[in-house]
Amino acid sequence: MIQSNYIPWRGYFDFIDEVDTFVIYDDVQYTRKDWRSRNLIKTSTGPAWLTVPVLFTMKHPTLIQDTPISYAQDWIRKHIGTITSAYRHAPYFSEHSPDLFNIIRMKHNTISTLNVELILWAMKILGINTPILFSKDFHPVGVKTDRIIHILKQLSATGYLVGPSAKHYIDINRFKSEHINLEFKSNIYPEYPQLYGTFISNVSVIDLIFNCGEGGKTYIKSMIPNETTSS
Repeated sequence: MIQSNYIPWRGYFDFIDEVDTFVIYDDVQYTRKDWRSRNLIKTSTGPAWLTVPVLFTMKHPTLIQDTPISYAQDWIRKHIGTITSAYRHAPYFSEHSPDLFNIIRMKHNTISTLNVELILWAMKILGINTPILFSKDFHPVGVKTDRIIHILKQLSATGYLVGPSAKHYIDINRFKSEHINLEFKSNIYPEYPQLYGTFISNVSVIDLIFNCGEGGKTYIKSMIPNETTSS
């Protein structure tokens, strides 16, 4: 259960591939300068940000699922140009870039709808068939951990996979009381063939797709086993 991200890194897809059901958790407040609307790619001069402008202010906060994309500037042309410049010599660029660019060119109303289309695009290439659901459809109640558990109980979940940083804020005892096992995911991944010298791991999945194609699935599995807490 994770918020949608703009063309996420490969670890996001490791999450999706490892679970029985993946929930897009977008009925929570949008956060500025976060992965919801931006991500990194690797270029010949180093990492570069791709940022989708959105209409959001702290005076008028919106949920991720309701945050509109701004088309006041031609960011679509800029993103396509930057991606093309960075990856036109990658082995699988010509095969997979047309569909990617078609999705980006579509004028999606919200950042959430754009993100979901891009996530589904990458899942198809990587051969990931996990069912995708949306938190809003569960009408969760409560805040923080209670909201999550409310969704998990509707799914009759016996386990919940979270990232390693969750140890610092998640209420482990609350999950134990509900007999839901917590599993903490490692985010250590192997290197793969990549353009431009020294390997960089924390870039968008498009780097993996353009360099490795369908074979990229080999490189989305963490090298270290997950840590499990039993209920």
